[in-house]
Amino acid sequence: MSPYKTSLTINGQAVGNDQPTYFVADLAANHDGDLERAKELIWKAKEAGADAAKFQHFLAKDIVSDKGFKDLGGQVSHQAGWKKSVYEIYEDYECDRDWNAVLIETCKQANIHFMTTPYDKQATEDFAPHVAAMKIGSGDVTWVESIEHIAKQGKPVLLAVGASDMDDVVRAVEAALQHTRQLCLMQCNTNYTGSLENFQYINLNVLKTFSKMWPDMVLGLSDHTPGHATVLGAVTMGARVIEKHFTDDNNREGPDHPFSMDPTSWRDMVDRTRELELALGDGIKRVEDNEKDTAVVQRRCLRIKNDIEAGTVLTPDHVEALRPAPVGAYEPWQIDQVIGKSVNHKMVRGEDITPGDLK
Repeated sequence: MSPYKTSLTINGQAVGNDQPTYFVADLAANHDGDLERAKELIWKAKEAGADAAKFQHFLAKDIVSDKGFKDLGGQVSHQAGWKKSVYEIYEDYECDRDWNAVLIETCKQANIHFMTTPYDKQATEDFAPHVAAMKIGSGDVTWVESIEHIAKQGKPVLLAVGASDMDDVVRAVEAALQHTRQLCLMQCNTNYTGSLENFQYINLNVLKTFSKMWPDMVLGLSDHTPGHATVLGAVTMGARVIEKHFTDDNNREGPDHPFSMDPTSWRDMVDRTRELELALGDGIKRVEDNEKDTAVVQRRCLRIKNDIEAGTVLTPDHVEALRPAPVGAYEPWQIDQVIGKSVNHKMVRGEDITPGDLK
């Protein structure tokens, strides 16, 4: 038996290679500490086409070291523009756990899956009975203890592996698979600046590497680039879970708003992905139903070049290849089946040649 399933079941919804792409709207810190705003974002995510509304449950004291960040000598990357210390920002944007019941009920009302990234043991255990799946953020890819604890909860696990090498990925995947067979491995780049230069670092071809190492494992993309070019590329390469940050206003003050997608861009992403899924097809080359007519009008068939009498033995001088090509007429590649045969009736210039015309 394979150590992993090739299709996940998230709240009864199948997610896998032969299923529609599953979209996770990461609301993250975009609730801005306001429960009513969090509820509103859930509804907006649903309207924009998301399958899941995901929160991030952390407590500043259990995820960051105030001293540790101050010892770095200055805030770097996307944190450089924060007006408060890293610790203070994490405190300000904690998702209040007193909201739990309301968030869960709101997701039920909106008919969208409730999901979270738990950043401590208590959050993992508290949310396990209520979430559709659990996400492990890239920052915890080396925290094997947490990976195993989350994997034990009996829920599908979405594992993002940004800012990691293959040793990190293998270690994390093996840790998760010790306790669950429902695993989605998500390529990710953890630069949150929203810079256009980040496209060169997304490295979607890593998905090919993952599919070779773990054939038919459910794959995904956790992405922070603007627009949805990376999403369409990832889906083409087999990703079936897409996670993007979601907000209703990129200009709001807060750590996640600048690189999030708004409802309009999110809806466009989903719609374009659905078109792409239809366009990808099954890989079997055929004359498709919608081109059977054009196969007639654009293809050539063998036709009589000049009027001939019954009994004429056909030579290359008697035939030419011209459009259209009615069903049943000889095609140009079949000329050897025509030359040397005699016609059984008088034929006129331009008439197509069929098996019934030959003795």
